[in-house]
Amino acid sequence: MPTEQEIAESFGRDADRYDRARPRYPKAMIERIAESGRDLLDVGIGTGIAARQFRDAGCRVLGVEPDPRMAETARRHGFGVEQTRFEDWEPGGRTFDVVVAAQAWHWVDPAAGAAKAAEVLRPGGRIALFWNTWQPGPELAAAFGDVYRRVAPSLPFNPWAMADPYATVGDKTADGLTGNRTFTEPEQWRYGWEHEYTREDWLDLVPTAGGHQLLPPAELAALLDGLREVTAERFTMPYTTVVVTATAA
Repeated sequence: MPTEQEIAESFGRDADRYDRARPRYPKAMIERIAESGRDLLDVGIGTGIAARQFRDAGCRVLGVEPDPRMAETARRHGFGVEQTRFEDWEPGGRTFDVVVAAQAWHWVDPAAGAAKAAEVLRPGGRIALFWNTWQPGPELAAAFGDVYRRVAPSLPFNPWAMADPYATVGDKTADGLTGNRTFTEPEQWRYGWEHEYTREDWLDLVPTAGGHQLLPPAELAALLDGLREVTAERFTMPYTTVVVTATAA
């Protein structure tokens, strides 16, 4: 069974697929966060998916990313990226209007991460930590979940076993910010939206989920074959983007 660290380090195994297939973020959320200022630090910038959206909204983005493969992809998209864990990153006196983490803060130590963010945020600056979470209908979730149970026993979790997989993460993240008195009481914002997938687009996305790149090749192939059988040629996936945010005193 892979460890949490091994899962965290697995996303860069196919950084180009990750960059191509992962869903983007609601424009209204991006613009609302960008209203807090233009100098933005992206923690766990990955391949630069959210960073590109913030740049389009007028922000200047610096990334911190521990995975060299993900960092190189973000650099190819034109971002400065400093390769290290956020907890170990040295800001060198630099400060920012906004600190964000897109689909990444659950890999950061919550206390150390909150302290580092507080160190680099200007007074009144915003921390915004967010995740996309899918919200499939019960029939689709049951069909996907059955395939995972049958053919992917090596995964440490079934991603279809709970309706809102990031609800607990959001609550824990809010608790971590509450423990740092530099920040105001955290809020949670939610944005509902939909994305239409083709079957092939969906199957392209599946291997980018946590732990999937660590599956034995035959098991991953069997998983994709099983999902192909229960996935419509086109379907609409509802999403909710969960944001945990607070401002610095």
